[in-house]
Amino acid sequence: MEKRACTEKYHTITHDELPLSCPRKGMRLWDVHPKVYLPIEETGHEKCPYCGTEYMLKDFINHA
Repeated sequence: MEKRACTEKYHTITHDELPLSCPRKGMRLWDVHPKVYLPIEETGHEKCPYCGTEYMLKDFINHA
């Protein structure tokens, strides 16, 4: 069953779930914003510009 889109405001993402897009797979798309890809691989943390949902990349290593 699909869950309502963007109801949780914080998600931890694993490397297996990349590339990251919001809304995420399994969410109903008809009641949410357009799909947007977020470059979480570069920062380890991203916030969706449409809905404000925050994503954290588990085991992020900053190579800067």
